[in-house]
Amino acid sequence: MDVVIDTSAIIAVITNEPERDTLISRTFDASLLAPASSHWEVGNAFSAMLKRRRITLPETRLALRNYERIAMRFVDIDLGQAVELADNFNIYAYDAYVAACAINFRCPLLTLDKGLIEVAEKIGIEVMETKP
Repeated sequence: MDVVIDTSAIIAVITNEPERDTLISRTFDASLLAPASSHWEVGNAFSAMLKRRRITLPETRLALRNYERIAMRFVDIDLGQAVELADNFNIYAYDAYVAACAINFRCPLLTLDKGLIEVAEKIGIEVMETKP
């Protein structure tokens, strides 16, 4: 089964957040898909955590090594489709890329982002449960 994963779930796994084990168990036999932009969004998330002093550079390096071990297929998203979704649902482009990925590949979505969950449900995207 293919599953679209967003950055919030990726970050939770590689930084050992409390949801980590549940997220891993939900994707055990799955093939992970993510928009190509996810790679850069992960970098942006870590730069923000470093800027706010919520993480150290050595901790970031370790998390990024863990990130590189995750088997994910990065896919291109139609920019026009994503911008239309962003406009229709008043969301950021990164969230629109994830939504478009789930729509185009007809896959469930794994996210911890409450706003993205809300939009996914409006669109009819299946959202995978993230509670144990």
